[in-house]
Parts: sequence; C-alpha cells; structure tokens
Amino acid sequence: MTIIAVMAKDSERESLAELLEKLYPDAECMSFDNSFSALAKAREQEVDVAILDTALPELTGLELGQYLKDLNPFVNLIFLSEGREGGYDALKLHASGYLLKPVSRKMISAEIEDLRYPEIRKKHKRVFAQTFGNFELFVDGKPVAFKYSKTKEIVALLVNNRGAQTTNGEIIASLWEDDGDPEKKTSYLCNLRQDLQNTFNRLKLTGIIIKQRGSMAIATDRIECDLYDWLEKKKDSQYHYLGDYMNQYSWPEYRHAELDEISYALYDD
Repeated sequence: MTIIAVMAKDSERESLAELLEKLYPDAECMSFDNSFSALAKAREQEVDVAILDTALPELTGLELGQYLKDLNPFVNLIFLSEGREGGYDALKLHASGYLLKPVSRKMISAEIEDLRYPEIRKKHKRVFAQTFGNFELFVDGKPVAFKYSKTKEIVALLVNNRGAQTTNGEIIASLWEDDGDPEKKTSYLCNLRQDLQNTFNRLKLTGIIIKQRGSMAIATDRIECDLYDWLEKKKDSQYHYLGDYMNQYSWPEYRHAELDEISYALYDD
C-alpha cells in the first residue's frame, strides 16, 4: 500500500509521517509540504491513500484531491481540516474520510482500516489485455475504442513483447511488413502514437506505456493479462490457452508456436 500525506505545517506533517510509519511499517509512506510535489509523485506512482490538509497553499487539499482522483479513480482520499465547511465538497469527491484536527492515532487508524476502496478490491487492475482468441484491450470492463485500428495493434504488439522495449522500426516491420513507403509509414506511426496517448489520457490511464527515445514498452505490472497469468501459473491459472492467440494478426506466429510447445509439455505430463 502506498500512502502520501500532504500537510502545510511542518509539525503536523512530521507527526503524521511518524504515526503512519508506526501504524503501517509495511506500507510505503511519503510526506509532502505542498500539492505540486505530491501530484508529481502521483503521476509517477499509483497512490492508494492520500491524507490531505484542506488548507494547503496554492492548490487546496480539495483541489489536489480532484487531481489525484483524475489520475486514479480508486484513490482513497482522507481530508484533515480545522472545520466542517469543506465536508460537502469532500463528499462530492467520494472521499474515504473527513477528519477534524487535531487527529489521533485512533482516528487515522480507523479511517485507513475502513477505506472506501479497500486493497482487496484494488487487486483487480483497471486494464485487462485479452490475448487468447482475438486481442482486445479492456478498461474498467469495457473495450477501448481507438481512432485507428492500427493503434490497437500496437498495444497488442507491446503486450506480446511482455515489457520489452519495442523500437519504432520493429513496430513498423510488424504492422506493415514490406508494404508501402517507409517515410509514409513513419509519419503514420507518429499519428498512431498520438492516438494512443490521447486515448489513454482520456481514460485517465498513466504509466501503462513506458516510452523511451524511439521505442515503447508495456508496463506489465500495471495491467492484467490472460497470457501473463497463464505463463506464470500454468495449470493453476484461471485462463487456459487452447491454441488461439491474437487471431486477427499474422505477426505473432513465433509466440504462437512457443505457446503451443509450452501447452503440449504442460498437458502431456
């Protein structure tokens, strides 16, 4: 569990940070004195619980809570306030808790033990990649609609490569093989990458695609995938490879053959 605490006063921040470390030694606890530093961290790493002072400067705690909610709809927001006037706004944000200062160990513990989005629910990631049969990408249980069909194919290729950085040249070679003008394909790839970014931004997904100069990869720890689960758990997986893999594409033939070999060895035992 990742917990961030954002408090304007040094004494309150230090006291809360010490309290959280004692209560939850196995959690990753981070404290910040301003909203922008906390928001920058939340863009890099998914936050499970955010304990926010409503009286933060620049961005108020409630405004920060909205930004955190945009990044992760299942973040648990706990607000700390001097008064009750922000309670209604916190309610509109579907906050997990709203506490009046000064807060005690018992108050903080009670809120974190009764989160709006508990850990057991959050074990199920928002993104699911289906590779057995036809490839499909689901977010919150719904198929993702990209502007271009080739954008979806890029995601399929990245999922197939299981976290390995895939260069622009490799993407072009897989998606178009030897068909067409290389310069036009490079230009088209730029449009596809932009479509991918726009779509994921619209769905408020962050950290799913890891970009480097001239290459991309899928963050395998940020998605659920039938292929990954089956390769890890084999017969204990809830998914079963039955000989069909990303059927609408021709380029996964080598992976298909590899999966066949694994399946034969697995079920011949």
